[in-house]
Amino acid sequence: MHGYEPQAIEEKWQKLWDERQTFRVPGPGDAGFDASKPKVYVLDMFPYPSGKGLHVGHPIGYIGTDIVARYKRMRGHNVLHPMGYDSFGLPADQYAVETGIHPRITTDRNIDTYERQLRRFGFSYDWERGFATTDPHYYRWTQWIFLQLFGSWFDGQRARPIAELVAALESGELDADGRPWSELSERERRAFVDAKRLAYLEEVEVNWCPMLGTVLANEEVTKEGKSDRGDFPVYRRPLRQWMLRITAYADRLIDDLDRIEWPESVKTMQRNWIGRSHGADVVFPLADGSGEIVVYTTRPDTLFGATYMVLAPEHPLVDRVTTDAHREAVEAYRERAIAQTELERMAEAGTKTGVFTGGFAINPVNDEQIPVWVADYVLMGYGTGAIMAVPAGDQRDFEFAQQFGLPIRATVVPPDDWLDAMAPGEGRDAARARYLEHPAGFPEAYTGYAVAHDSANDDVSLDGLPSDEAIARIVAWLEATGKGVGRVRYKLRDWLFSRQRYWGEPIPILHGPDGELRPVDEGDLPVKLPDVEDFRPHASEDPNAEPQPALVAAPEEWKLVEIDGTAYRRELNVMPQWAGSCWYYLRYIDPDNDEALVDPARERYWMAPNGVDLYVGGVEHAVLHLLYARFWHKVLFDLGHVSTPEPFDQLFNQGYITAPAYVDARGIYVEADEVEERGGIFIHPTAGEVTQLAGKMGKSLKNSVSPDDVFAEHGCDVLRLYEMYMGPLSDDKPWTTRDIVGIKRFLHRVWRNLVDQETGELTLDDGAADEELRRLLHRTVAAVTDDVEDMRFNTAIARMIELNNELVGRAEVPREVAEPLLLMLAPFAPHFAEELWERLGHETSVAYASWPMFDEKYLVDDTVELVVQIDGKVRSRVSTAAGADRAALEVAARTDERIAELLEGAEVAKVIVVPDRLVNFVLA
Repeated sequence: MHGYEPQAIEEKWQKLWDERQTFRVPGPGDAGFDASKPKVYVLDMFPYPSGKGLHVGHPIGYIGTDIVARYKRMRGHNVLHPMGYDSFGLPADQYAVETGIHPRITTDRNIDTYERQLRRFGFSYDWERGFATTDPHYYRWTQWIFLQLFGSWFDGQRARPIAELVAALESGELDADGRPWSELSERERRAFVDAKRLAYLEEVEVNWCPMLGTVLANEEVTKEGKSDRGDFPVYRRPLRQWMLRITAYADRLIDDLDRIEWPESVKTMQRNWIGRSHGADVVFPLADGSGEIVVYTTRPDTLFGATYMVLAPEHPLVDRVTTDAHREAVEAYRERAIAQTELERMAEAGTKTGVFTGGFAINPVNDEQIPVWVADYVLMGYGTGAIMAVPAGDQRDFEFAQQFGLPIRATVVPPDDWLDAMAPGEGRDAARARYLEHPAGFPEAYTGYAVAHDSANDDVSLDGLPSDEAIARIVAWLEATGKGVGRVRYKLRDWLFSRQRYWGEPIPILHGPDGELRPVDEGDLPVKLPDVEDFRPHASEDPNAEPQPALVAAPEEWKLVEIDGTAYRRELNVMPQWAGSCWYYLRYIDPDNDEALVDPARERYWMAPNGVDLYVGGVEHAVLHLLYARFWHKVLFDLGHVSTPEPFDQLFNQGYITAPAYVDARGIYVEADEVEERGGIFIHPTAGEVTQLAGKMGKSLKNSVSPDDVFAEHGCDVLRLYEMYMGPLSDDKPWTTRDIVGIKRFLHRVWRNLVDQETGELTLDDGAADEELRRLLHRTVAAVTDDVEDMRFNTAIARMIELNNELVGRAEVPREVAEPLLLMLAPFAPHFAEELWERLGHETSVAYASWPMFDEKYLVDDTVELVVQIDGKVRSRVSTAAGADRAALEVAARTDERIAELLEGAEVAKVIVVPDRLVNFVLA
């Protein structure tokens, strides 16, 4: 082999790496483990293996982490860099329903495809640590974690074993919500304890999709109220479901974001999702004396501006407050609203809808009777399911009041810049007076903080106070008068954990007589999915059909368990896909442990000091996966099973690869690789003329490019380099197949610089490099080192290209330059570097060679360009020795031919010298 033949080289080295177990990672307790080395844990968000296999957009993050992992090995680190598969979930389940093929068969087939492609990339994973979340030896421990949640309660600060709660109740240290433990029946005791668990059963409003036969999370429902898979109708209905008490950890989930190195945008998304707010619960008595409405508000300083109230359609007081004259209209409205998803109801755009109940409530700050409405923009899951509407201070209330002719009263004085924007040219004083008199005449509500206005009664006045002081004063008054209380609330709701499909982890709970919930003994884990002939969900077109989990079809001998003469029924719901991905990073540390989730010594070593050192994945997981994983980890931390309070220390979100997509006249996507451009028009062989769009590469847009095709034509090292060279790793980048040729040319040029194309012999010079080349080498090493440390891979490649260009045309390349160039290339193009490293005479893998060093002295210029000015105007430039003293710089400037001519006969009044930068002659 004289020329560069990537496919042959890559096949050779991938085989050798496997045979030699080059990337096997010993840990504490393993033979060959070196505890003296620093460690680094580099992790990818593992993939969901679909039937289409990988496209070239999938591995962009994997290439980035592999570069980091290889670089850290070369810097002397023990590197944990694993890969596995997230393989339970609705996509596989639904595909099985559509095709009749068991999901285990399709999942295993998809995993085989993914692993073949991932291995072809030459990633330095320790493949022996890999697993899929569908492997029973893995989900045994997923079920074990669920039992830890079921067996724990939250004491206000942390999770503790439920046995400690029972002991405190039995000793009298705690009571059962005001009742002594001794007075409760056995059933009451069990119900009380079960209600305190971190995993508990409760009847909740859910998104029920009869045609899929399962509950869906909000994120799995489109804004049109359809399932994102299959486009089937989704309905809101109450179901008894397993819930996880993530809300108990709301404060820690927010506060501990300060511990970790994550993009601020992701932290903001998590904070907003949790939605911690400080405000007050305010009591509004019903005017007829039949009850009271409690509302939560973050702006109690605007209470004097509340001119109506709104109840969520599901609110339990709707029936009581509605008068007979309005009942028919209210019932019709409620029926329509409850059928909508929360996503639809949360939409900001569109006409506001609502209906008056006929009832009134009393505003506690001014005793005014204000009307009570029902409207779908208020949700039962947020706050108390009721709001005091302050239309001058909230845009949705403002629009609602405008639409239905309800009063709008100003309670704050807007700042000048808002008045200028809302009433240009009117003058601030006039605009302010008009706003305070008639805020409905302005185009929108002022929703910010400001000075309180027209907000006083005989006991308390907020007028003239800034919002923060006004809030504190009104909350103190509410508490003193018994009309409210200060409160912290959250948008976050407990995690709905039940799914009615087949392809998921069975929940390890047994249902006994009289409502008893019995955990499966740990020794009986895993509870394996039963083999069934019919794994389809019990679908129906009837939204009121009784939900039936798919596991209803399981054999009776699996569903029923007898223990000590008592018959128990297995839980037939399964876990959501998120369960298996909540903790996989821990199992990589100790994947073959049959005695524990993870060995404590191994966990402490790889997770120190603050979790996974680098976690790379898409920003689409910013909230759900990352929030759920943090929650589970904190529970495990509280219970002493892990040593860090956070799972992931540094998070990096890679961008996407985009590619042209095409739609036909109906707006349906067609296969992009079948489209031809003819004179600026795009033609599909069956759809005719189509329209070109840009979008994220993926199967839904039918614009995927398979890495297999690129491997066959260019090799994987070229693909790895090209994807990193396209732009910053964090940015979205367009795929252009023709541009890959430039990177291919670079590798071929490196090969030709080092290998004689006729003889195949190395063309190296063991003598010293010339000073200029040596200086460029050391600058390149320094720059590439900084770039890799900061994951600026595109600029690192550019610097290596620049160095290699200086080698073109040389009969021989100095070894002192060739070896560092290959070492820098090794993380990016590992097969290429490995082959030439071997040819250079090295017997050990380049993967464990030392990263090249640079000498600081070669980073400093020997000469500098000196700017020479006369009276501040640049007249010439001269080269001088770097670091020369002021006198030498002045002499160099004066001896310049141009400057000497201009100064001839002139009187110099002053000479200003800035070392290494300029000399300025000031004339008299």
